[in-house]
Amino acid sequence: MEQQPEAVPVERAWQRPLIVLPVLGLVALVGGLFESFTLSALLLILAVGGTFVWVGITGRAGRRPLVLPLPKGAVWWVLPVLTFAAVELFAFGKHDIIRYPTLSILGDSVLSFYPARVACYFGWLTAFWGLIRR
Repeated sequence: MEQQPEAVPVERAWQRPLIVLPVLGLVALVGGLFESFTLSALLLILAVGGTFVWVGITGRAGRRPLVLPLPKGAVWWVLPVLTFAAVELFAFGKHDIIRYPTLSILGDSVLSFYPARVACYFGWLTAFWGLIRR
């Protein structure tokens, strides 16, 4: 019997990095214009995040096959994430931003500069795009 080759998912033109990355960069440039915790920043994040969730749930983003399985040591990456979450929750629970500043308050000094906000926003967008493509 002949084995048929596995179906390779066809990538739509708008899904290519040549198209997606400049669009995400433009959104990051616009998002960097807004100050933290403003209504306009919140609306933009909700619009972009909601669009990404919709594109991911409906499957319109397509899926990229996993090239290699994750190594067994990859689970250790959960430890720093949980540590940062625990520090943030502890500091937030103390309600004293002078003695126990949250990580987001500590990051405000860096994010007060436009290029840093744009870079962080672009990183968030590309990471989210990568997650919905899995």
